[in-house]
Amino acid sequence: MLCVSVNFEDYPQIRKLAQEHSHIFSSVGVHPLHTQCHEPSVEELVELSKDEKVVAIGETGLDYFKGRKQETSKGEPTDDMEWQRQRFRRHIEASRLTGKPLIIHTRAAAKDTMSILEELDAGQSGGVMHCFAETWDVAKRALDIGFYISFSGIVTFKNADTLREVARKVPSDRFLIETDSPYLAPVPNRGKTNEPGFVRYTAKMMAELRGETLVDIASQSTDNFFELFSFAKR
Repeated sequence: MLCVSVNFEDYPQIRKLAQEHSHIFSSVGVHPLHTQCHEPSVEELVELSKDEKVVAIGETGLDYFKGRKQETSKGEPTDDMEWQRQRFRRHIEASRLTGKPLIIHTRAAAKDTMSILEELDAGQSGGVMHCFAETWDVAKRALDIGFYISFSGIVTFKNADTLREVARKVPSDRFLIETDSPYLAPVPNRGKTNEPGFVRYTAKMMAELRGETLVDIASQSTDNFFELFSFAKR
């Protein structure tokens, strides 16, 4: 499993988990919604990513839905999302320098997210559209630059027909499955605190949608994980 970093302040705990357990890997990065925290430089991201258990850069990306309601660490209003775009660009640069793939968060910002990824040739190191909840058009655009699409418990929700259509169409060698713990627990556990064990329910839904067995989905998603996160030792 990959334990995803969302800020520098909590990263030491993630690093400790990864070091203590051979089956846990980590990323390093700062989530676009974290403002009251250390702002990493490209150099800092690159330095921390030298750890052999760090297999990805992120979580990074753009969030225009919640981002506009926050303030930066300097108490400045965030109506202008340029600060998010600059942070995003730094993460992409770190990914290109290290060869480690990106973990992308995007919400109400798909157009800018994809434009920046394409502009900076982010497909060079690759990455994953984490907790995907966009349309097939956005998924296709991400797939075209070499990215993977990761499905969370959202795909089991009653009103997620558009996402289920994406889940049917994504090539078998380009999907991942995740929890996004502690949020978005899949049916039948919706409303509960999410946990890694619940990923089985998301995998079960993927199997039903794609006309495959749960074992097939588990095996393929595992292979895809190690293909994308090539620095992870299997």
